[in-house]
Amino acid sequence: MVEQKWPIAREGLPFVIPVAVVTLFLAALGWLIWTLLGFLLTLFVALFFRNPKRQIPEAKNVIVSPADGTIIDVGECAENRFLKERVLKVSIFMSVLDVHLNRSPVSGRVIERSYHPGQFLVANRPKSSLANEQNAIILETEDRLRILLIQVSGFIARRIVCYARARHILGKGQIFGLIPFGSRVDLYPPTSAKPAVQLGQHVKGGESIIGYLV
Repeated sequence: MVEQKWPIAREGLPFVIPVAVVTLFLAALGWLIWTLLGFLLTLFVALFFRNPKRQIPEAKNVIVSPADGTIIDVGECAENRFLKERVLKVSIFMSVLDVHLNRSPVSGRVIERSYHPGQFLVANRPKSSLANEQNAIILETEDRLRILLIQVSGFIARRIVCYARARHILGKGQIFGLIPFGSRVDLYPPTSAKPAVQLGQHVKGGESIIGYLV
């Protein structure tokens, strides 16, 4: 799997390029007000698909955030669909202003990937974790710990992108997908993991520490 290194995610180019071309056309016509609006729209779309550099923590036992956004749920729960055991759950809501690239929370091997169609409820509602369209991957660390990661679509976002496939090896903080225009990511590490975030906290994908593996 090839790591994205461009300042704008390649999935954003079909959005950015047409708007930029129209803006240049308006500029050529001398329509200053429309050109300014087109420039602002181009800038907004480009910022939405931005791919900023991140400082990935080097400590082996840390779990980094898989997404930029706000923590809306932290606590233990029974995960009965994939892992079928009690786990720690951390949910991150990504607004339209957040970076929407998703990163691997740990280094590990993808042992399962599963896509499920569904509804498109507002992603910060609790029921969206089960009802919305989603894509799940299970990572296994070298210590044989399993971590479930679920990309959940939102009210506007109706397309989930995931590059990871079964047997792929992901490095901690490596980009593996994205969800455009507002969504959420649910992370399920083992109950032995020590959480390091709280409700309402804003985190950065690949950089903020979500918790520690024990």
